[in-house]
Amino acid sequence: MSENSTTRPAASAQDSAFRHELYPYDGDAQFLDGAMSFIRDARAGSEPVLVAVAEPKERMLRTELAGTDAADGVTFLDAAALGRNPGRLIPAWRDWVSKAAEGSPVRGISESVWSDPSPAESGEFGYHEWLLNLAFARSPAWWLLCPYDTAALEPAVVESARRCHPMLLSEGAHGPNGSYVEEPYAFPELTPAASPHQELSYQRGRLPAVRAHITACATPHGLGGTRLRELLIAASEIAANSIKHGGGRGVLRTWVEDADLICEFHDSGHLRDPLVGRLRPTADQIGGRGLWLVQQLCDLVRIRSTAEAGTTVRLHTRLPE
Repeated sequence: MSENSTTRPAASAQDSAFRHELYPYDGDAQFLDGAMSFIRDARAGSEPVLVAVAEPKERMLRTELAGTDAADGVTFLDAAALGRNPGRLIPAWRDWVSKAAEGSPVRGISESVWSDPSPAESGEFGYHEWLLNLAFARSPAWWLLCPYDTAALEPAVVESARRCHPMLLSEGAHGPNGSYVEEPYAFPELTPAASPHQELSYQRGRLPAVRAHITACATPHGLGGTRLRELLIAASEIAANSIKHGGGRGVLRTWVEDADLICEFHDSGHLRDPLVGRLRPTADQIGGRGLWLVQQLCDLVRIRSTAEAGTTVRLHTRLPE
């Protein structure tokens, strides 16, 4: 990870910069109060609003909006269609902002769709929140409200969110967040590979062996068909990157954990761009599509990379029930 940092935007800059705001709330009534106030204020200024929340929260908001003037200009994103991988969220927001802004401010509401996130999922969603500050540092003006249910989430999840949001909505007041940390993201350590796990070293000419190894691990757990083919495409991309950019070789470890098949790739390379794989490739772009494709194909992608330790990429694929 390169030493990137974000700049805390002042409250007065909300009309000319990205405003990333945390909204801790306790229960449905408080969620509705804050979200509806945000929407009504946006629509009073003719600002379009995109809402990406779990289906129960979407139903609540649609009910409150029904028959009101504020309903016009509010769009609901099918967040569930993006799956459980937060690596797909920044491109979705960028697509909408680029189309909706047209030189004027826009707003969004974004809450995790997970009702029971694993520690790995919670950690990656926290990283996504931090990356938003980088991804939209030079974007058209827009304001993103991120609700967090303090009654339902682990305290550590909410505390992580406080460190990633420069702004805070608290007791009806919008302002700077004193808990925001203007430092490179502090990754939680990856847990060791589960025991038992299988291991394979690979190098040039060994991609068929990588695919065969993963197939042999997946088949006993009922993973096949399209989902297995998608995983094999993603795995081939990562292994090929190791061979081309990571010292010519790497190590693959596979195991099952929390109903996921995990494929971990490690090599000696270093990924310097924290947004790699999270920005949609342009039509004329040469290279750089591999990690983007991997994010679209896997249920979760976890990347840890330093110049000293090299790069570790974990691909999570949910196993059939």
